[in-house]
Amino acid sequence: MTTPRLLIHGGLVLPDGQTQARPADLLIIDGAIAEIGAPGQFDALEGLHRLDATDRLVMPAWMNGHAHAHGGLGRGAVEDTGLEGFLAAAPSIIGQRGLDDLALSATLTAAELLKKGCTALFDMTSEFPLPTVAGLHAVARAYDTVGIRAVVAPMMADRSLYQAYPELLDSLPEPLKAQAAQARAADPEACLANVRTAAQGWPFDPTRVRLGIAPTIPLHCSDAFMQGCEQLSAEFGLPMQIHLAESKQQAVFGEQRYGMSLVSHLKRLGMLSERLSVAHSIWISDDDIEQLAAAGVTAIHNPLSNLRLGSGVAPVRRMLERGLRVGLGSDGANTSDTQNLFEVARLAAYLSRIVGSDETRWVDAGEALHMGTVNSAHALGWGDRLGKLAPGYQADIVLLDLAQPIYVPLRHALRQLVHGENGAAVTHVLVGGRLVVEHGRLLTVDEAALRRQAQAAAERLDALNAEGRHLAQAMRPWIGAFCCGIGERPFHLQRRLPAH
Repeated sequence: MTTPRLLIHGGLVLPDGQTQARPADLLIIDGAIAEIGAPGQFDALEGLHRLDATDRLVMPAWMNGHAHAHGGLGRGAVEDTGLEGFLAAAPSIIGQRGLDDLALSATLTAAELLKKGCTALFDMTSEFPLPTVAGLHAVARAYDTVGIRAVVAPMMADRSLYQAYPELLDSLPEPLKAQAAQARAADPEACLANVRTAAQGWPFDPTRVRLGIAPTIPLHCSDAFMQGCEQLSAEFGLPMQIHLAESKQQAVFGEQRYGMSLVSHLKRLGMLSERLSVAHSIWISDDDIEQLAAAGVTAIHNPLSNLRLGSGVAPVRRMLERGLRVGLGSDGANTSDTQNLFEVARLAAYLSRIVGSDETRWVDAGEALHMGTVNSAHALGWGDRLGKLAPGYQADIVLLDLAQPIYVPLRHALRQLVHGENGAAVTHVLVGGRLVVEHGRLLTVDEAALRRQAQAAAERLDALNAEGRHLAQAMRPWIGAFCCGIGERPFHLQRRLPAH
């Protein structure tokens, strides 16, 4: 329950990525920040609950701009493979799941995020063979129970990997080719109908858990299906997210199929708007960036999974220079191996330094924090109420222990936070003024029971998906060779370090 009147006092407050930390007290009323005052300013007020933040750094909670909560139960299942290899294996990783499994995986993800100081996520959730109202409710209910904010956006496509890449299908030997040809995506009309039904009767508080929509990858979606998703997004005000130009293969075949870049194709379809966020956005040009910026789109940078899958390095500084809003995402725990936004922010800052030696174009600590708070909140549709500590904003707040070694000695709280913190210093987390993590312990979930449930579910699901996993293993060398061939093909963009 949210404490109606709460005073967080005695702490060192870091309001955002553009303001230096300073000693201050926060007065919170009905879940929102009412006032930030000098230390002791509110001591005379009566009827307040008090949270002592002595020796604590008080920061805005992270906002996760791109995640896949179904990855929680897939942790450790992804081998060293590129994106297309992962997509080919995905059915054997996240298949055979019932409603309880969907909720369990979401609970795992939410618990990890909260303990690492993140209070909101954009979840591109997956359910086979297609999203159902019951499945969306199961995921949303899990988030509501754990106490995290979320956008629950069903990830949908009307083309399989092999329909999206017929060249890949043609490269496979028999009998693998015949097996791959049998793969079919869900019925597009059924997908759209189920999302419409969910939107018409969404039973959760939309300020906490809201519905979104996610046509997964342009090449995996027909034009008509993409436009159907956009129409639902516009009609119901649903935040929409797409994986954009995550791999070189997507960019190369996008230009080949559409006669233009993926971004230009999305613009032609009428997909670009402030409701849209585009995850990854690695293999895009300056012209693409300018089109996205002009439409008010938000790009979500996912450096952990981009490196894990060998996808490349997103042109973040070029995006910022051209006015494109950039947020941060963890991606799924199966492809990032963590849901830790502290690590994401640090990597976002450091990766900018391998692009060039001009120090003025590196992502600094303030920019990294701003991306992972204010900008990610905008992608979730909550940019006017989450992401910083300011009057009128929701009290989504994290307290960090300044006795941790990375803060000793303390010279520059912002730099030491972004460059050194890994989440170990998190002691308290509040969501809308409600304490959900206290002294590092999650208050809303029995973590020991959650661990037992997750282990049992993983063993059961691995057994059920064994046949699919064997097929994915057989496919892997051929998919790897296909992608390697495309990777070596000359292209007008370079988003990897040269081999020599």
